[in-house]
Amino acid sequence: MSRYLIIIEETDTGYSAYSPDLPGCVATGRTRQEVQQEMHDAIEFHLEGLRLAGETVPKPHSEASYCEVAA
Repeated sequence: MSRYLIIIEETDTGYSAYSPDLPGCVATGRTRQEVQQEMHDAIEFHLEGLRLAGETVPKPHSEASYCEVAA
């Protein structure tokens, strides 16, 4: 089991997401919950495609952190 970081961004029509460890793997959804599920499915599909093509599956390596600054 691997854990890939996903970045979720709010858009004018809902949400979009991507994984820095998997270039080109993206998803959209109307709600945060929907985009998370769509991204989960997209990552599984992406990894399956890499395996079928005989390519190396990237190991997760990205991390996230917040930086607090005065407003």
